[in-house]
Amino acid sequence: MLGAGRRLPEGRSLVTWAGEHQAVLGAARELELEGKPVVILPTDRRGLADLSLVPAEAGLISLGLANNELGTVQPVAQVAALAQARRALLHLDCCQGPRWLRPPLELVDLASFSGAKLGAGPGGLLYGRQEVRLEPLVYGGPQEWGRRAGREDVGSALAVAAALSICAERRGEEVERIADLSDRLLAALNDAGGELTGGEPRLPNYATAVFSQRRGEDLLLALDGAGIAASSGSACASGSLDPSHVLLAAGYTLEAALGSLRLTAGYETTATEVDCAVETLRRVLRR
Repeated sequence: MLGAGRRLPEGRSLVTWAGEHQAVLGAARELELEGKPVVILPTDRRGLADLSLVPAEAGLISLGLANNELGTVQPVAQVAALAQARRALLHLDCCQGPRWLRPPLELVDLASFSGAKLGAGPGGLLYGRQEVRLEPLVYGGPQEWGRRAGREDVGSALAVAAALSICAERRGEEVERIADLSDRLLAALNDAGGELTGGEPRLPNYATAVFSQRRGEDLLLALDGAGIAASSGSACASGSLDPSHVLLAAGYTLEAALGSLRLTAGYETTATEVDCAVETLRRVLRR
């Protein structure tokens, strides 16, 4: 996104939302420091982008396929139509979601993928239409068609490509099963007095809630002691006691944001494990 942002025409701005991943917001802040116009818009209570606020001078719009903390799937088709009407580029952050959704690459100009989120280890993938010109972040060689100098990481590229192929093959067989497991986790969080966060459409593997009278780190310690892996906010912010910027952007109070809890299921998650997690949640959250 930085490479595209640095080539924005005079008077055109980068537009993104306050609930996006810190990687996107950090890139936006860097462009702002370089003197590029940046507009960071609010989200609604579900973490959905408010498209009515996109300014006419938008030159590059950056949106997540799905919110990394809430699992809310964004209206990519509507954003793509808006970008086309504004004659703006559209960057789609696809780090969350490809296991469960087909990324609509035909609608976007740029898309980024994380190998770690696909089970492929470090490394990633940047998709871009051939006619989109980027300012290189690394100079010194013609590799990657002039987009990034340096020896190509062939191993990571093959791993990400293989992981994406596996995701495409398994979506149909896994989505319904995983959604059923997550529904059980959502019911357990709700029964324990949590306020469910995010909303429909939601990634099928997400179960998130806030507990205004609890602290997220206390919940995590109790669950960890019982053998349940959970998070309070972004996995990338593990160890931080700061409240979730996503929940604050969505209008939650500081007290609620500090009591957030996120549970996700994966390909290897079984119904027996979820039943155990549900019982553990009920026991821990009653204490």
